[in-house]
Amino acid sequence: MAGEYKLLLEGAQQVVLVCAKREKYLLEDGMQDLAVLENASVVIGKDGYIKEVGDAGAIHKQFVGASFEKTIDCSGKCIIPGLVDAHTHPVWAGDRVHEFAMKLAGASYMDIHQAGGGIHFTVEHTRKAPEDELLQSFRQRLLRMLRAGTTLVECKSGYGLNLETEIKMLRVIERARREFDMGISSTYCGAHSVPKGKTAIEATDDIISFHLPKLKELYLNGEIHVDNIDVFCEKGVFDLNSARRILQAGKDIGLQINFHGDELHPMKCAELGADLGAHAVSHLEEISDEGITALARAKCAAVLLPTTAYILRLKQPQARKMLKEGVIVALGSDFNPNAYCCSMPIVMHLACVNMKLSMKEALAAATINAAYALGRSHTHGSIETGKQGDLIIINTPRWEHLIYQFGGHQELIEYVIVNGKIAYVNENILDY
Repeated sequence: MAGEYKLLLEGAQQVVLVCAKREKYLLEDGMQDLAVLENASVVIGKDGYIKEVGDAGAIHKQFVGASFEKTIDCSGKCIIPGLVDAHTHPVWAGDRVHEFAMKLAGASYMDIHQAGGGIHFTVEHTRKAPEDELLQSFRQRLLRMLRAGTTLVECKSGYGLNLETEIKMLRVIERARREFDMGISSTYCGAHSVPKGKTAIEATDDIISFHLPKLKELYLNGEIHVDNIDVFCEKGVFDLNSARRILQAGKDIGLQINFHGDELHPMKCAELGADLGAHAVSHLEEISDEGITALARAKCAAVLLPTTAYILRLKQPQARKMLKEGVIVALGSDFNPNAYCCSMPIVMHLACVNMKLSMKEALAAATINAAYALGRSHTHGSIETGKQGDLIIINTPRWEHLIYQFGGHQELIEYVIVNGKIAYVNENILDY
């Protein structure tokens, strides 16, 4: 097949397609039989999309006479889809190292929150930080995620709690989205906490009357693009009724619903998400049996966050029960000042050990299912012809090493490719 192409990834020991039949997501049964090719190659076109994937010998014959901007010899290596992080809070100022010490001494998340720490501590510092300062630290965090294999990431606002700072955070996300070699799904999370001096009802009214109309105006003017709306539905924060009002108002202006629920207390958030047609609900440590049934019926993804349950010493989400009942299980890092983890390989490892997922299930949850949670599984999350060329090449003959080697991804990931462009090369590996 003559012509000019961007990349030829040639002769990999394994190419993990994840999906091979354009599946939007994988349920438990589908996760057990991930599509994997041996001795295979991948061709990416100049538009950044996958043109062909298959047996290396067949690809070689098919593309005789074609020219490639770059060919990468993948002998003895594995190619897997770029990882998708379905839940992060990466724009903020001021670390919370001191709070980690408090938690180790026995303080709970809500103890710290009610004492003026937690979200409110970060809000105070983020409000004071200039936009360029926030962008600089955000870039550094995105680079760390990229080096750990993440090629698509959901990024929330939520450390402003007033219109001015929420818009500032969304502008930072938009600036990074336009300049950085990484897919970004932007989320408005102005209902992350109740601002000091306001009741939850007053904050809800403010969001619906002022924040969301401003977001719509900025979108229509082409200044920012926001994909999702989020609310922290929790006892002492936004109750079920307030969450419903905010989420519905966001949906009415075209935002996908993707929110925090059933984390610290059973709130019937899963049932709410299913009722509202949410793309995803995150956390779900305290989900009810009825909530599991509702998510499965509504095809609403459960975004599980192993780092949060680990760091806060919470009860682990019922991942196995969710899978058994037909829920679409996805994973996210929940990167934030309270859970400082940029690495989806570490997230997958924790999901296997603490939530009892298999390695195949964890990979599917961090690729096709996480992409589905963000409304992107038609373009991301698997290595299939016609999808965006987001892939990582790992320097090992078996893909499972990326999960098995806890924290070893820094020595395994050799290339990260986003939209057909080589976004990161691990020079340390190339020097071996």
